[in-house]
Amino acid sequence: MNSIKVIKKSISAGAFGVTMLATKAFAQSSQVTNGLDSVTPTDIVSNGTTLQQYIQIVINVLLGAIGTVAIIMLIIGGFRYVLSQGDEKATKGAKDTILFAIVGIVVAILAYAIVTFVIGQFATR
Repeated sequence: MNSIKVIKKSISAGAFGVTMLATKAFAQSSQVTNGLDSVTPTDIVSNGTTLQQYIQIVINVLLGAIGTVAIIMLIIGGFRYVLSQGDEKATKGAKDTILFAIVGIVVAILAYAIVTFVIGQFATR
């Protein structure tokens, strides 16, 4: 029983670490540079950013968060599956978690593609 607690704590710490790494990577990749090395919110306001760019920034942040949560849930589902020890209820719950996480990743990717396409259509007009 004690080893299960250790494994659960390890999973929690690993998920937290993955979350922190993904958040840091996303924050670095989602900066709007417009020729600058780093942009603060004040720079964006004084930089003449358009409404379309604001919408794109917000959507990128939200989709990145959704994708990060889906990947974390995929990892948690995998651990739940491994730790189910053949229990049918636990195995089914783990499989459902993995399935829904994959659906979440696909939805996030498709949403990003659709939003990018729509904003691109408005930007050309």
